Amino acid sequence: MDPIRFSDINDSQEFSSKALEVFNYQYRNNKVYQDFCDFLGVAVSKVKCIENIPFLPIEFFRTKQVLSTTKTASIVFSSSGTTGSRPSKHHVPEISLYEQSFRKGFELFYGNVKEYCILALLPSYLEREGSSLVYMVNDLIQQSDHPESGFYLENRDVLAERLARLDNQGVKVLLIGVSFALLDMAETYSFQLRNTVIMETGGMKGRRKELIREELHKKIKSGFGVNTVHSEYGMTELLSQAYSKGNGIFYTPPWMKVLVRDTEDPLSWHPEGRSGGINIIDLANFYSCSFLATQDLGKIREDGGFEILGRFDHADVRGCNLMVL
Repeated sequence: MDPIRFSDINDSQEFSSKALEVFNYQYRNNKVYQDFCDFLGVAVSKVKCIENIPFLPIEFFRTKQVLSTTKTASIVFSSSGTTGSRPSKHHVPEISLYEQSFRKGFELFYGNVKEYCILALLPSYLEREGSSLVYMVNDLIQQSDHPESGFYLENRDVLAERLARLDNQGVKVLLIGVSFALLDMAETYSFQLRNTVIMETGGMKGRRKELIREELHKKIKSGFGVNTVHSEYGMTELLSQAYSKGNGIFYTPPWMKVLVRDTEDPLSWHPEGRSGGINIIDLANFYSCSFLATQDLGKIREDGGFEILGRFDHADVRGCNLMVL
């Protein structure tokens, strides 16, 4: 079986059909996923819809090499990890699949990347190796082809001057940054931006006091003089991203889907509007595992968007006997 062509997924029926094909492929070719499905007693022949598909807890990326191929990884992405924990590692045999996914996803939500000057404020990610976010943003910077696109680490004064000048010149700017760094900028400088998209990627833990999204976005909007704050939702274990253009409501590209599981029974599903654990189907994860149970809590809206409400505390994870082989 070949990886999906992202342009082939146009509706929910095509998505479901392709997801079932990928499930059968990954069950046959991914020993970690196969063992997990067998441990659950899943009869593969009876998996007829995406709700029947088992979702692999992302914790497996910390302890196992999750691969659905014998190909050698061309790059390994890793998470930052928390103190005392092992980082997740995502082995990626074909980096072109990741590039196609994030390029096409960005285009769907924001249009041609060449129309933007991309300014990146990602200090905590640049300070370590193996960040999939840095890889994506660096590629978009190169694709933007704007002479002033680039990364900024500690040179905030240079960034502030450039941001104000470009915005005043009418240049379409995307400032993508980790939350604590954007908050530092918002509290240090005063802007009134009219042509700039501010996009936060999360990331406050260990740097500043945790804020609820509404409070964080209020401070960022005030400091940058913008009406909305956009957000990017991604993780080391995924090769696709969801985007929010305001109010913390995320939407996925056509090859990605979010479901909400019962926090007491990880094999049961919640309907729209009820909060639970976030499960994700990412068909770009062809060579690893496309069906992942995350540690995030959230809910799905009637229009297909979803919200992230927080994360599981370790003590809150139910059915943990299903998560360790």
